[in-house]
Amino acid sequence: MRVMWFAGGFHWISIKGRQALPAEAPILTLGPHSSYFDAIPVTMTMASIVMKAESKDIPVWGTLIKYIRPVFVSRSDQDSRRKTVEEIKRRARSGGDWPQIMIFPEGTCTNRTCLITFKPGAFIPAVPVQPVVIRYPNKLVRLMTLYNYSYEDCQLAMAEGQIRLPVDTCLLEFAKLVRSLGLKRVNSEKLLQDYGKRARKLQGQRLSLEDFSQFLELPVSDELRHMFALFDENEDHSMDVREFVIAFSVVCRPAKTLDTIRLAFQMFEAEEDGAITENELMCILRTALGVGELKVSRLFRAIDEEDSGKISFESFREFVDQHPDFAEQYLYSDNAGFGSSSPSHAANGFCADFSPSEQKKLD
Repeated sequence: MRVMWFAGGFHWISIKGRQALPAEAPILTLGPHSSYFDAIPVTMTMASIVMKAESKDIPVWGTLIKYIRPVFVSRSDQDSRRKTVEEIKRRARSGGDWPQIMIFPEGTCTNRTCLITFKPGAFIPAVPVQPVVIRYPNKLVRLMTLYNYSYEDCQLAMAEGQIRLPVDTCLLEFAKLVRSLGLKRVNSEKLLQDYGKRARKLQGQRLSLEDFSQFLELPVSDELRHMFALFDENEDHSMDVREFVIAFSVVCRPAKTLDTIRLAFQMFEAEEDGAITENELMCILRTALGVGELKVSRLFRAIDEEDSGKISFESFREFVDQHPDFAEQYLYSDNAGFGSSSPSHAANGFCADFSPSEQKKLD
């Protein structure tokens, strides 16, 4: 295995610190996990890993990997997850009789610029773990990983829910500002409900920058000014805070489109009939998709079969249930630029609704 890594260009591999003994720390946790080459520490330490059972049938590699006595997971066995956890606990609590188990607690690969949330698997046995950091000091490798989007950005870009984001969505830039302002918290769901109730009480009243600052209970800063500018589409130094709540909901729960639409209806609907107009539906969907312009007339008419000029959330949800591909039929076909989103395609950010001066500031 060492010869294989050498042939792959890893001529010198340095280790800092001392590897704990199996009796001291039965589990090694490694991060950040970024590539196939993260298997190098496995072959250097001869620690066991958790891997799919099919891997042992790979010629040469399967034979070599058996020497480290991995914990095999069978995808065809519905009870495999429980068995894997039990086996990890058994080995970790053996008092050093088994080799250490090496686990990448992030559970997926990232671009190596940060750590993402750890999965609990490595900590379920409740035994000491030794953290191990993996570094690739080669400057060319570092240049290849300096992307300007986080793991959460990728989740947002790829999330579909009932409708997928267009390629020119502005929500990625909005998500960065949300994080920089410290609004993305563990209790974001509770925060969302609070924002929704307060926004509903305002009944469409437009807020100034200072009002928006008080609404969020944050001091006025450059980041807050930039966020305010995103919703100041008329450039009259005012905004509808309901649009902020909709965008915030999408960022906090990107795959739960219907929940965001429900919250939006609650903020926009009239008290006497609990319904919204076509312009209000356009505003809701435009904000939820992060686009500057959106045509919804055909969609609205399809939902408003009685031609009443208003629709309720119940009628919208019923229509979605009957037409699960409604976005393809009524949104994407009528609006240019819609399709599968990716970080590279969305790099222009919020330019759609920025005034030239504010766009220059953000750039």
